[in-house]
Amino acid sequence: MSNSRSLVTPTSSPLLEKALRDKLQRRNERGGSLGELEPLAVRLGLMQNTLKPRLLQPQLLVFAADHGLAVDGIVDPQIRATHDTVHQLLTNQLPLTVFARAQQMELTVVDCGMADNMPPHDRLVMRKIAHGTRNCRVAVAMSLEQAHAGMRAGMEIGDKLKGNVTVLSGVGIGAHESAALVLARLTDTPVRELVVNRPDMDPGYLAHMLSVLAGAQARHRDVKEPIEVLAAFGGFEVAVMVGVILMAASKRHLIIIDGMPACAALMLAARIAQPVTDYCVFCRSHGHRGLDQALNLFRASALLELGMESTDGTGATLAWPLLRSAAALLTEVADDEDPGPTRPGLLPEPFVDPKTEPALQASPFGAALY
Repeated sequence: MSNSRSLVTPTSSPLLEKALRDKLQRRNERGGSLGELEPLAVRLGLMQNTLKPRLLQPQLLVFAADHGLAVDGIVDPQIRATHDTVHQLLTNQLPLTVFARAQQMELTVVDCGMADNMPPHDRLVMRKIAHGTRNCRVAVAMSLEQAHAGMRAGMEIGDKLKGNVTVLSGVGIGAHESAALVLARLTDTPVRELVVNRPDMDPGYLAHMLSVLAGAQARHRDVKEPIEVLAAFGGFEVAVMVGVILMAASKRHLIIIDGMPACAALMLAARIAQPVTDYCVFCRSHGHRGLDQALNLFRASALLELGMESTDGTGATLAWPLLRSAAALLTEVADDEDPGPTRPGLLPEPFVDPKTEPALQASPFGAALY
């Protein structure tokens, strides 16, 4: 495995940040403060390394997979089967697809590892690693080879995406619980905090779920390395999302994270290339208390809190106008306003002292990643 430097660069640029804030301050003198919209606009400018960020052709990706852990009866039987959810997405039967169409967001469903085969559809991308993962309580959910295959598939998808905005969400029976196990191991968070949905959960159901999850954690108690954690607990949808995140961040694209599986994928991607979080904003589509804790792990909050209980990705479609407005705050100008430069002069490259430069890390993807 070769050593290689990550192509995901931090967005930090004191010169550009000051120029962005000065630009917003000049606008405040006319129209007043716009509150939390202003730091969001600054972040967009830093992501794109410009005083005039532009968000183009947003791509909404829903990654679908089934999880072997679900056979242990830990999933609410009222939840739709994965293939039913995907069918409804492809036939425009969910609010997610209605809102995506209204916001002109291009929706694609990626079959990463559904148990069932779906008929061909122009918005369905087939990247099936296997027909669902194994039960992580009795074995690893996937092999390391499958984990790497999923990440490579994600990089391929990310490399071909149009535009510069990618929305990531995951669906599938057992997806939330699988993602919770990944986050719990990577961050030493009690898994209970990530799976308790509401205070009035049925005590018997909760006790059974926690017993099953504890069994999975015990079986893989010695697993610590990020890709091994993914293989032990994760879903194929998480593996593919990791690759998409790494590729999108390497291109300085805005990444919108919606839901627990997407949070798990981001945490894994950040263990591979920490600056990926610079390019992410967070949305939510439901009030699951475990998602509160997942967002806390990133010291983040959702752009909108609407009290929904909907399919992951729905919150991102509704937050999209907010993001467009933040970019417009810097890009669009009043009739009599000086449009100003795109960049505040030539931005210098950050200086790295070779005496203090960290050692190069081995890429878990091998030479093919960077």
